[in-house]
Amino acid sequence: MTIASAPPILDFSVFYGNDQEAKSKLVDDVRNCCLHNGFFQITGHRVPADLQEAVLDCLKDFFALPQAAKEKVLKDKNTWNRGYERIGSQILEAGTNPDQKEGFYIGEEITKDHPYFIQKKLNSGPNLWPDNVKDVQRFKSVSMEYYNAMHALARDILSIIAQTLELDASYFKEFTTDAVATLRYLHYPPQAPDSDEKLSRGIGAHTDFGSVTLLMQDDVDGLQVYEKSTNEWLDVVPIKGAYVVNLGNMFMRWSNDKYISNLHRVINKSGKERYSIPFFFSGNPDYMIECLPNCRKDDEEPKYPPITVEGAVGGSYKASYGAAEAFKMTAPAVVPAPQAITA
Repeated sequence: MTIASAPPILDFSVFYGNDQEAKSKLVDDVRNCCLHNGFFQITGHRVPADLQEAVLDCLKDFFALPQAAKEKVLKDKNTWNRGYERIGSQILEAGTNPDQKEGFYIGEEITKDHPYFIQKKLNSGPNLWPDNVKDVQRFKSVSMEYYNAMHALARDILSIIAQTLELDASYFKEFTTDAVATLRYLHYPPQAPDSDEKLSRGIGAHTDFGSVTLLMQDDVDGLQVYEKSTNEWLDVVPIKGAYVVNLGNMFMRWSNDKYISNLHRVINKSGKERYSIPFFFSGNPDYMIECLPNCRKDDEEPKYPPITVEGAVGGSYKASYGAAEAFKMTAPAVVPAPQAITA
C-alpha cells in the first residue's frame, strides 16, 4: 500500500478460517490502515450477495416515491432519529451549502416501553415504516435482516481491531452488547453540471461520529477520502459486494488519538443517481469510553476524560442538523468559502 492510495481491499474471509498466518497478516494490515487514516475495504465477509441486492432494491423503491409519500415518515416528526430525511437537512462541512442527499434512518426495533426509549437513549425508538412502497412487508423484513447482518459484521471487525491493539479478540464484547447502531439509506441526485464545486456537496467533508462505519456503495462513484500526506482527495471506486470500513471520532478518542478518524466526502458528478448504505455502530450508550490499553505509555496521561458512548456521539448529530437549520434561517446571499483542511 502506497501512502497516497485509496483504502486497500482486504480479504476478510481469513477471519473465519483456521490459517493463523493469514489471520496475523489481516490484523497487521488493519492496524496499518487504522494508524494511517482509519479506512480500509473488505471482501470475503458473510453478508449474502442476494441480501445486498435486495436491500438496494428496497431503498430505490422508497426514494422513487413522490415527495409527499416519503414525508409521511419524516424524521422531523420524532426525536429518536428514525424515518425520512429531506434533501438539504444537514451540513457536515462548514462553509458549504446544505448536503444534496436524502436519507432514511433505521435502527433496532425499540418499543416505547423499552428502557432505552423511556430514558431517551441515543437514537433509540420504534422505526417509522413507509406504507406505500411496492411491498411493505418485504421492505421491513429485508431492512431488518440486513441491519442484523451488519450488526454481526461490525462485531467481527471490532474483534480484529481489538487484536490490532494486542487485546483479546473478545475485548469489545461488553461495548457491543445492547449496542445502538443506525442503518441509513442514502440517495444522491446528480450534482448539477454548473454547480459550484467549492460549495456543493452530496455530503460535505466530515469525520464520522461513532466507533466504526460500514458502507456499501452501489456502482456509481463519488466517495472521496482525504489524504493528508499529499493534501488531495482520493476516489474510492465502488467494488461490487465490498464494504468500506472506517473509524469514527469516538474510536479515535478511545484510542488516545493513536488510531485515526479521517475526513471523507461525496460529490456526485457522475450524472447518475447514486445510492449508498452506511451502517453506523455507536455501541452500548451507557458504556464508558476510557483510554484503551496499549494506547499510551505507562507514565502518560490520557488526552481525554472518560465519557459515555451517549455523550460522545449524541452532540455531533444535533450539531450537523442544527447547522442546516441555521443556514436556512439566515439564507445568506454570499456563502463563505469552505474552511481549510487541517491535518
